[in-house]
Amino acid sequence: MTIDKTVPSRRTTIEDVARHAQVSRAAVSKVLRDAYGVSDDMRERVNRSIEALQYRPLISARGMRGRTFTLGVAINDPANGFITEVLTGAASAVEGTQFQMILSVLDDQFGSSYRAVESLYDRQVDGILAVSPLAEPEWLEGMARKVPLVQLGVHDRSAHHDTIVGNDVEGIRLMMRHLMDLGHTRIAHVTHTDPSWIANPNRPHIMREHEYRRIMAQAGLTDEIDVIPAMFEDHATYLEMRRRFAHGLRPTAVLGGNDDAALGVMRAAAEFPDLDRLSISGYDDAHFGGHPRVGLTTINQDGRQMGRRAVQMLLERIEGRTESRYVEVPVRLVTRTSTFAPG
Repeated sequence: MTIDKTVPSRRTTIEDVARHAQVSRAAVSKVLRDAYGVSDDMRERVNRSIEALQYRPLISARGMRGRTFTLGVAINDPANGFITEVLTGAASAVEGTQFQMILSVLDDQFGSSYRAVESLYDRQVDGILAVSPLAEPEWLEGMARKVPLVQLGVHDRSAHHDTIVGNDVEGIRLMMRHLMDLGHTRIAHVTHTDPSWIANPNRPHIMREHEYRRIMAQAGLTDEIDVIPAMFEDHATYLEMRRRFAHGLRPTAVLGGNDDAALGVMRAAAEFPDLDRLSISGYDDAHFGGHPRVGLTTINQDGRQMGRRAVQMLLERIEGRTESRYVEVPVRLVTRTSTFAPG
């Protein structure tokens, strides 16, 4: 049998593939859907033609037939080091499968997740991973009734979607114990500024702040509590901390709410010679923290594992699992050179 190897100059259609492979259109459709009952010979012949013709199925057409083999990922800050780790882990989970990931990013730091998640749903993705979504829990519940959904980062339990989080309370306990064991009592905490309408007490930065306050009060250090609202972003934190330092703020240690914030504190402190002994810690263990010129003491919650596990759970939901799961990833203290005894 001679197979025509001429590649059409226009967009290849499923009919072109069928003609090239000398099979029916229905046979090609079955191969694309990985349907039951397709022989190995038929699958190989169709796949050879798909490769030769560089055929790319229209997502909209695949959606009408069933699966689109796409997973949507909604994120709020592509520059965030932890989110980079999550995406790396998520990508590893789709390797060797038919699925591809597409991203939807919020318009700005204070944008809601509604538009980002809805745009993915409108594109008929088979499932959605929402990373630290800025959305009301009730709204996410409604979306999860329409499409398989896994939410990463917010400690909300759900009847309709899965949740995966790090143990934020334990992470702050570990870091505060480390700083206090070094002898620090004047410990400031940099936290994130959320839009007032989304001040969900189950969001990680709010839980971290509450635990910081509790530990300081329990240690009899209520007068030393200093919470600095900034953003979990290097430059914004740098600007706020530079302003605070210029106005006389002089803690012996700063607990950054995440690693990006800690990096901003480092940049600001570098402009004040008398802050050369300021201990600075972060949270997340983003890859840059391990650089020897940074040496950031931080809390590791294994973003890659979280991203990988989140996608695995999403694929399970797409395959038909309906019971909800709540997964809490263990955390651990990583000590490097950015924290030391005061003096």
